[in-house]
Amino acid sequence: ALNVAFESAHGEVVITMDADLQDSPDEIPELYRRIKEEKYDLVSGWKAKRYDPLSKTIPTKIYNAATRRMSGIHNLHDFNCGLKAYRKEVVKNIEVYGEMHRYIPVIAKWAGFTKIGEQIVEHRARKYGVTKFGMSRFINGLLDLLSIFFVGKFGKRPMHFFGTMGVLSFVIGTFIAIWLIAEKLYDISVGIPVKRDVTDQPLFYIALVAIIVGSQLFLTGFVAELVSRSAPERNNYLIEKEIS
Repeated sequence: ALNVAFESAHGEVVITMDADLQDSPDEIPELYRRIKEEKYDLVSGWKAKRYDPLSKTIPTKIYNAATRRMSGIHNLHDFNCGLKAYRKEVVKNIEVYGEMHRYIPVIAKWAGFTKIGEQIVEHRARKYGVTKFGMSRFINGLLDLLSIFFVGKFGKRPMHFFGTMGVLSFVIGTFIAIWLIAEKLYDISVGIPVKRDVTDQPLFYIALVAIIVGSQLFLTGFVAELVSRSAPERNNYLIEKEIS
């Protein structure tokens, strides 16, 4: 719904708020002012004083702390607050789908909009609807955060991730295999009785799995790189100003 609304918006400043009336419309003028006068790309609300039970506030604090650390947006305390203001350019250049609405500041940052601010807003009791918060939503939120982090960091260079992990796994497996073979050859050369073959040792199979997994990760990165290079939007960049 948000993505469709963003596509339809025409104003210079776009403001969103929840429909359950937990957010106050009285906050809108100040949000608008900060976008227009202080030149923020995005201003997010922060419900500093909440009236939710501990079963909701504690997981929310953990979620926000994890999001701050992974995204690098250290000045936001409430990523999931529905009351936000955006410059038009922000909403026209980001894509929101599924439950990614809670990570709009992160998506905006990865898109190049780095001037992100926060404003303390009033938190009111819910008048309509029922909260959808639960453990499943908390877990899904963390998984979505990992997805955004991966796509934002490695979306245009997947080989940097899969290739690095693949080479590391392959090298470790190869080193273990060489060490096992060298150990056996050394025992034979000095006359030490060989108690069991290399293939009878658990380390051999660990090395074999590491080599296979490493090869698969490297090939995955290679295929992902080909897919990424064929994407039509690969070389699309946001241009704020052109100097002739």
